[in-house]
Amino acid sequence: MTGIEDTKDNRKPKAIVIAGPTASGKTAFAVELALSLSGEIVNADSMQVYRGMDVGTAKPTSEEKKGIPHHLMDIVDPDEEFNAAIYRATALASVMDICSRGKICLVVGGTGLYIRALLGGLMKSPQSEPGLREWLRSECEIHGAAALYKRLSHQDPEHARNIHPNDKVRVMRALEIIYQTRQRSSDLMKEHRFRDRPLNSLKLFLKAEREQLYHRINERSAAMVQMGLVEETQALIKKGYSPNLKPMKAIGYRHAVRYLEGIWTLEYMKDKLKRDTRRYAKRQMTWFRADPEAIWIDRDDFGPALKKIKTFLSETT
Repeated sequence: MTGIEDTKDNRKPKAIVIAGPTASGKTAFAVELALSLSGEIVNADSMQVYRGMDVGTAKPTSEEKKGIPHHLMDIVDPDEEFNAAIYRATALASVMDICSRGKICLVVGGTGLYIRALLGGLMKSPQSEPGLREWLRSECEIHGAAALYKRLSHQDPEHARNIHPNDKVRVMRALEIIYQTRQRSSDLMKEHRFRDRPLNSLKLFLKAEREQLYHRINERSAAMVQMGLVEETQALIKKGYSPNLKPMKAIGYRHAVRYLEGIWTLEYMKDKLKRDTRRYAKRQMTWFRADPEAIWIDRDDFGPALKKIKTFLSETT
């Protein structure tokens, strides 16, 4: 049975995925669907799992949730370990619980890796070797991130295309795997094929016309600053959370840190926040467009989307 055929096994619990780039309107769209379907939402945003990080993650307010239960939000502190493997185990338990109670489950977010991990499992890869990782960090400091990315592009060009050149963590991890296994991540992914599928899923991805999306991103970025992004970041630092923590290096928070440290002016921080968020949205779209199971819908096409979901839910073996 192939991976795509496996998604049509209606004996498995069903999950509807609502995904798309940042600022595409996923939250409001999914909440309205949940209200129509008597559903519950499982978060698939890698930053909304952290407590105390609300403004910078665009976490929905109580009013925006409209009484719909949201799972996997505010479940760890910024200094706690959290990754795709932990997400998969936690999210899968939530999905199973929702389905066991006869509710409709909607998985909502823009973190493509988390969605893929939940629906298709994770590729087995070797544990990080401290010595090798430290050597790669040293190489990065001496030669720069661009040099490491160039090295990866030479050794695994297919995988490199899916990583931003400035994403040092993912670049170093990809190189680690090559040095440890003598295999490329792209080849390991093809071999795995993400076939560990415990759920029957329907993937609805929100279309995003570039100019309109970038306009919404610019507006949201400006609103985050007005709503207290800098103050939220400052409060996290006062609580003892280091700016070097992984979630503190995310978009928004790392920008606020630069401002608080006096490296950037407020206006420059705002401009960088908008630009980097637009670039992130572009990478998200590249990831989602590569999914052959995606059904692309306009966020204004609520009726057709609801019809597709009801048809999917009514299908039996």
